[in-house]
Amino acid sequence: MPTPFYLAASVAVSAAITWGLRALPFAVLTPLRRSAVLRYLARQMPTGIMLILALYTLREVRPTVWADVVPTALALAAAIGLHLKTRNAVISVLGATALHVALSTFWPI
Repeated sequence: MPTPFYLAASVAVSAAITWGLRALPFAVLTPLRRSAVLRYLARQMPTGIMLILALYTLREVRPTVWADVVPTALALAAAIGLHLKTRNAVISVLGATALHVALSTFWPI
């Protein structure tokens, strides 16, 4: 059976490691807040992520099957239009997804 000293030392070591791991991101991010690279990435990453999501979505669309092309093309146009109008990625993604699901469900095959 472990001694009380062993248990107390285990709890203290665990607490120190937990506290250190929780404080580490704040210590690392403090000097990065003034970084020009980080500001550039904050501006450009949403566009890159949206491009990757769009390409991932379009990877399996068969251009010879109209039942696949029309709902996808209309949803893509809706996503672009919504994003240009609102500049809100959440609205663009949700609106285009809802349109694509509705068109894919009800579009005649």
